[in-house]
Amino acid sequence: MKKNSIVSILVLFLTAIIWGLAFPFQSIAANYVSTFWFNGIRFFVGALSLIPVVLIFEREKITSEQWKKLIITSSLCGFILFAASALQQIGITLTKSSAKSAFITGLYMVFVPFCGIFMKKRIRKESWIGAAAAVVGLYFVCFANGAENAQLGDLVVLVGAFFWTAHIVCIDTFASDCPSLKFSLFQFIVCGALNIAVAPFFDGALTLSPEFWQNALIPILYCGIFSVGVAYTCQVIGQRGTEPALASIILCTESVFAAIGEPIIDKASTPLPLLGYMGCALIFIGILLSQMKIFKK
Repeated sequence: MKKNSIVSILVLFLTAIIWGLAFPFQSIAANYVSTFWFNGIRFFVGALSLIPVVLIFEREKITSEQWKKLIITSSLCGFILFAASALQQIGITLTKSSAKSAFITGLYMVFVPFCGIFMKKRIRKESWIGAAAAVVGLYFVCFANGAENAQLGDLVVLVGAFFWTAHIVCIDTFASDCPSLKFSLFQFIVCGALNIAVAPFFDGALTLSPEFWQNALIPILYCGIFSVGVAYTCQVIGQRGTEPALASIILCTESVFAAIGEPIIDKASTPLPLLGYMGCALIFIGILLSQMKIFKK
């Protein structure tokens, strides 16, 4: 393990906690502000909170070619982030369960290894076993109350998980040599701008009612400042001192923290039946297995 790995591990766990707790805050906000206005405001807030971080950690100048690549790749990933975050928020609004949405979203970590098929890469045994466990878990989560009670929101969040997968692959493929903080700043601006642009057509005018200021402001600030600015900075710092496989395993615990935080933060959420929580456990096991290397030569 690398030097200062204990500190890095703790920082990554802090990142997972912040991201996990964002799910119940998103569920609360869904009751008072529509999807695109919420995402537009929170990603712009997140971008603003990231500016001082960029000025501190990425002062070095970059060439015009690097700027061109940065703008193109961040715009592409910002568009994918726009679709992924919108589907996730719509799904949370429909399901009324941030814990369920968090575990279904976490399936992107199971999907990512299978993208290697398109690049003619061999899929590890752990990924197949993890995918099987996750599929069974997904069935339990979605059909815990019977097939007739399956929710459209589950499908929406699942489709969103495919977009989160595309987002990860896009970053790995096109943005690996871009300044990470500047890249994030620009993709958040693109994502926020797209949300604000479509919000009047799908959500109508933004109504800043007393209920908005009283109930939605804190979730927006948390999801913007902490989930975007603070958590992403912690992720960058933590991953510098931790092996990639271990970092992925730690970060996937965000779904567990979402389940823990749901009854504490969002008391109006819909609790899952026992079979549903068993499904969440299987999905989590599947995520862990997909990130591990158990069968070594």
